[in-house]
Amino acid sequence: MQTSLTRVAEGLWTLTRPQTFLGVETGTRMNLVQLTGGGLLVHSPVALDEGLRREVEALGPVQAVIAPSLFHHLYVKSWLDAFPGATCWASPGLEVKRPDLRWTGVLGDRSEALWAADVEQAPLTARFEREVVFFHTRSRTMLCVDAMIHLSSHPSRGTRAVAWLMGNDGPGKGYVERLAVRDRPLGRRQIDRILGWDLDRILLAHGAPIEKNGQDVLRDAYRWLR
Repeated sequence: MQTSLTRVAEGLWTLTRPQTFLGVETGTRMNLVQLTGGGLLVHSPVALDEGLRREVEALGPVQAVIAPSLFHHLYVKSWLDAFPGATCWASPGLEVKRPDLRWTGVLGDRSEALWAADVEQAPLTARFEREVVFFHTRSRTMLCVDAMIHLSSHPSRGTRAVAWLMGNDGPGKGYVERLAVRDRPLGRRQIDRILGWDLDRILLAHGAPIEKNGQDVLRDAYRWLR
């Protein structure tokens, strides 16, 4: 288990932790972006322990906590309790699924003013997870959670077996990924918009990072979408 933040680029850190979904160990990833004013944006928070809290506080004040899909919300409350001054943003529909959480707003088609100078965003709401994808412009890094799953190289033999059954032999590959897109024309338009970013690296929540040529990998993953 990764126990401390890893610096990916200037102003960008990541942290992976074990996580199960429907009984399958998929792992999960949190990303941390330092904003122009010095504050921090927490993308897809993982479980918060005292050591991680100290690491984060040493980097700056938490200003935004992002739950970017309908399934990445489990640890939001602990972060809000620890950082009560932070704003909190939900993937479309998550504010209905989790009305108990203190949402500042719902993620939309454009970046909020708080992070617009550093991070772009685009909806991928054609997928059933209602994800909103982010792009750290300075490092040319796309941040996503469920849109580009890749489990075929997972350390767990059981997880690799599930990936084989799903046909998940590459990022975003497999029949489950195709079933996830409920509105194909909308999905094509949304993917084309994301491909307009000058992205190189992709940080996946469920899979190893794509360190280069991320735009080509994303294009290949959604080539079937017409």
